[in-house]
Amino acid sequence: MWLGVLVAASTVAAATAAIYGLKAIAPAVSLSVVYLPAVLLVSAYWGLGLGLATSLASAAAFNFFHLPPVGRFTIADSRNWVALAAFVVVAAVVSTMAEVARGRAREARRRRVEADVAARLARELLAGAATQEALAAAAQTVAMTLAIESASIVLGACGADAQHEAIPLSGAGGEQIATLLIPREASSESVERLREHVVPALQALVAIALHRDAVQVEAVETAALRRSDELKTSLLQAVSHDLRTPVTAIVAAGHALGARSLSDADRDALSGAVVLEGERLSSLIDKLLDLSRLQAGGAEPKREWVSLEDVLLAARDAASAPGDVRVAVDRDTPELRADAVQLERAFANLLENARRYSNGRPVLVRARVVGSKLVVRVVDQGPGIPSVEQRRIFEPFYRGGDGRATGGGSGLGLAIAKGFVEANGGRIWVESLPGQGTSFVVAFPVGERTGIAA
Repeated sequence: MWLGVLVAASTVAAATAAIYGLKAIAPAVSLSVVYLPAVLLVSAYWGLGLGLATSLASAAAFNFFHLPPVGRFTIADSRNWVALAAFVVVAAVVSTMAEVARGRAREARRRRVEADVAARLARELLAGAATQEALAAAAQTVAMTLAIESASIVLGACGADAQHEAIPLSGAGGEQIATLLIPREASSESVERLREHVVPALQALVAIALHRDAVQVEAVETAALRRSDELKTSLLQAVSHDLRTPVTAIVAAGHALGARSLSDADRDALSGAVVLEGERLSSLIDKLLDLSRLQAGGAEPKREWVSLEDVLLAARDAASAPGDVRVAVDRDTPELRADAVQLERAFANLLENARRYSNGRPVLVRARVVGSKLVVRVVDQGPGIPSVEQRRIFEPFYRGGDGRATGGGSGLGLAIAKGFVEANGGRIWVESLPGQGTSFVVAFPVGERTGIAA
């Protein structure tokens, strides 16, 4: 305000001085308009009150310095009274119009700020983060906008205390969904502005964010239930087919063994079938137990320093499907800190899968260090895996439907392999093109301890 008074005095003085030079080209009584820019400037920046004061000061200066008798606050000619009155009226109108324009500009700036605040609040509350995490950023935005010391948003109803005033935020149904806490020392103007212009947008955004969270939780639960139903259906199918097949073969062979007319060769063949189907049944049960432990989080690895070559050779011997497996491990391959039993089961399942799809061709296993990773590739020379199936091959009970395998599988091996590899800190993925074979790639971080010679 002091700056406004200084500007008003300076501009009135400048206009008064300018009229002395203009008297040579125009009558003094018509030069009162020279004061209007000063009145307009002061009104536009400092308000109507100071603008009216400037107009009165201009009229007084015009009367004292330029209307006869000069040097006195009197007017000799009645026509000059009309001119002075007209000037005062025009100056008052100009001040009022400037004040109106100033108020509109101020309101436009405030509306723009409030729109920016609403946009920032929308980004913070609806950008993807959980509502609970976004409330702190939203409260900080409110505090910065209103120039108050602090603000906080609490979900649910919360009462005021000695330091904070509580402003309820309501949902669409009128129920209180959150509480905005602001310092009690905040100015009444800030609080009023907050209630009128910020709270409506804030409570609508909080309600939308909470609804979004509920929808996301419901979607996750629905997906989990659907996945659970799919697993149950797949498990029932596996039990009804994969378990029934070997059991039926064992029962049939057992009945046949009781026949007295069997020759020794037939009896040996039936006995071998019983053993083979029993091993198949045992392998399937082991896989179901492995998958159950993995899904229940009970497959905690017992980490030790192990030789990767020993693990791969043991896995080759444990794989049930027939075929040729060629293992190549670089000589400087380090030891791996992992659970040897789990890795053996993982690689045995990978080899069994590769043998099943290789159509009798050799399966190649190569292990070496690549950068900071110990990488193992299990490569078959089969028909490859279509890209559509590659996204699902690690899902439990999923089997390719095109009959590419030479023997039936349970659809559990790759899921178990993935679970055991990841439990030991590794990653597994597939690289394949139809007609060009398949590579299953397993990568582990290289530990600090160097290993034994391969």
